[in-house]
Amino acid sequence: MLVFVAAERRELEGLLAHVDEVAKLDWPLDFAKRGRLNGKPVVLVANGPGPKLAGAAVDAVDRNEEMDALVSIGFCGGLHPSLGACDVFVATEVNGIQAALAPASSRPFKTGKLLSLDRVVCTAGEKADLSDRADAVEMEAAAVAARAEQYQVPFYAVRVVTDTYRENFPLDFNAIRSKNGRFSRARILFAALRRPGIMIPELMKLNTRTKRAAEALGDFLADARF
Repeated sequence: MLVFVAAERRELEGLLAHVDEVAKLDWPLDFAKRGRLNGKPVVLVANGPGPKLAGAAVDAVDRNEEMDALVSIGFCGGLHPSLGACDVFVATEVNGIQAALAPASSRPFKTGKLLSLDRVVCTAGEKADLSDRADAVEMEAAAVAARAEQYQVPFYAVRVVTDTYRENFPLDFNAIRSKNGRFSRARILFAALRRPGIMIPELMKLNTRTKRAAEALGDFLADARF
């Protein structure tokens, strides 16, 4: 079974558009569905941001399915100037210690080093500080890579850029995470209402960007061969 692991359902939306025979799975995760992609069985799961929740998602899959490969997918921030918004990024390594395979695809994509942290890198200044360590940054791939090694299955990390090296997020997403690590919608709303004239347009812009990015990622994954 080919398993796609994301943090949020919205990161899976573009891929879901290509999946047939979709069935919901009664697993203790935020999102879990089985289906067929290009005629082959797949599982798609999401359980929130960060390594702890991503690792728990893979463990849940292992309890219920025989895994043939793990693919960490979702959004990432660009650390290198060559990465533009909605570019697909295929990692060659994660955190400098975990190697990642590359799928075959006729679609264009960028490659490079991926940095996986348990926090959101929100500002251009932070990205500049990290740019000597990797080309892109996200939050779950290291945990998925570790599980792939533990369960002895191939590992891929395929991401799509939602924010470039020069861009800042409109708010500090680390401050709106709950105790279990998930993003709190209530805290996002509260933050937006404190400065609605600035925050709401910026959040709407980010939402539009993430939808486009999810579509680009889904189209790439549907065409890829793992």
